Amino acid sequence: MRIPAFCLALLAALPAFAAEPAHEAFGDVSTPAPGPAQVFGSYAKGCHAGAVQFPADGPTWAAMRLSRDRRWAQPALADFLVRLADRARDAGLDGLLIGDMGQARGGPMKSGHRSHQTGLDVDIWLRPLTDRPHAGAREILSSYDVVQGRKTLDEALWRKSSARAIPLAAADPAVARIFVNPVIKRALCQATRSVDRPWMSKIRPWWGHDAHFHVRLACPAGSPRCEDQPPPPAGDGCGKELDWWFTDEPYSGESKPRKDLTMADLPDACRAVVSAN
Repeated sequence: MRIPAFCLALLAALPAFAAEPAHEAFGDVSTPAPGPAQVFGSYAKGCHAGAVQFPADGPTWAAMRLSRDRRWAQPALADFLVRLADRARDAGLDGLLIGDMGQARGGPMKSGHRSHQTGLDVDIWLRPLTDRPHAGAREILSSYDVVQGRKTLDEALWRKSSARAIPLAAADPAVARIFVNPVIKRALCQATRSVDRPWMSKIRPWWGHDAHFHVRLACPAGSPRCEDQPPPPAGDGCGKELDWWFTDEPYSGESKPRKDLTMADLPDACRAVVSAN
């Protein structure tokens, strides 16, 4: 059987496409992949189809840094954010300021996050919504950095922050993990009794995260090729595991430059996702 010329050309181009930096391929696409909501791969090596663009404004939230075009999410994440923002208002906050989610088809970004590739991650600012910011302010307004140095909480900013939304997010069954600065994790451990915090194991200390908390959902139903992380370690993480973060060891290693992911590093399905019309 004779293979059509256009098929031969496509096959010849596949190796070059596989070697293409994935952040270039995904960063150049501004519309979601058609079809039903689906997640492929892992949070740091993946993509998604059927994304929705989270509204810039709602009764209990405002999205920030709109020019980045990182308000794309799986429907499960969009539903979670509406749910959380409403609960935060019930807890006494006027609302939440929402930071980065992901790109229209996920995948690596040209700048910033290593994860946020599957439409299941979101950064929520520790500065709460009070006065609704105008378009220009959304690009220059800063969140509250509630951590001083490596070990101290800025008590004044902490009291004004949206930190009370963190336990609300952690208690949501859809949430797999929440990343916070170790100082924030310690403050939450100290403020609650162990019997009252079954959600605490989901809250994981990580470098940075001193002006926002990073929420990660578990793989949603209907996405069999989505790869969950292993469950968090047993226990609430408020003991020796947390103490390690207040030693020099986590900060003494030399940081190594990250290798850019190519299309070949991602699941095969992501090639179809990024090129779908």
